[in-house]
Amino acid sequence: MKKVALITGSSRGIGAAAARALAGEGYAVCINYLEQKEKAEALVKELREMGSTAIAWQADVSDSLAVREMVAHAKKELGSITLLVNNAGVAGQIQFQDITPEAWARMFAVNLGGCFHTTQAVLPDMLHAHEGCIINVSSIWGQHGASCEVAYSCTKHAIIGLTRSLAAELAPTGIRVNCVAPGVIDTDMVQVLGQDTLTQLAQEIPLGRLGRPEEIAQTIVHLASATYTTGQVFAVDGGFIL
Repeated sequence: MKKVALITGSSRGIGAAAARALAGEGYAVCINYLEQKEKAEALVKELREMGSTAIAWQADVSDSLAVREMVAHAKKELGSITLLVNNAGVAGQIQFQDITPEAWARMFAVNLGGCFHTTQAVLPDMLHAHEGCIINVSSIWGQHGASCEVAYSCTKHAIIGLTRSLAAELAPTGIRVNCVAPGVIDTDMVQVLGQDTLTQLAQEIPLGRLGRPEEIAQTIVHLASATYTTGQVFAVDGGFIL
């Protein structure tokens, strides 16, 4: 069966690293982006120059119609999606009492709603084939609370609950659902914390440094081929939560 991966939020960071790694494993890849069109197109060009098949598609994962259009286009261009990586997400530091209802709703709409919409969109073909793999990207803050990141932490906790519950539901069909919980990874998302904070965090990590996007991609590649693994949450955090 042709291997086709849809990776949400994959124009940069962890998503882009996963796209490169999966393309190297023979996957045709659909790059999803919201605003970073130039980066998405540059990544598609890079993957094609590697000899891989790749396309880019703009879609807000919080919009169910946009997601279904993306999945339909990917199926037409690449074939049925056999691997879904739910990576798209938004974050932000703010004290709980200052979170607006709009900000709270947006965080859940993207981080959790995105997983809901994409998973529902790809499931019919996976169910028909009696196989498929879904990998959700949570966070160590989905395993432990995070001060000033209550909304983000709540969404990432929910993604872990989604992973475990959906894995139990879909296991009889042959579809596997797992989760990666990255630690502090050197991406654009964490750079907003400032260098002083990042240096302090690195000192708190047993391995003594921030993680690299490619190291999360390694775990995604492993889970994509781990045919007897489902319902699991893999922390990739340098020992941060030991």
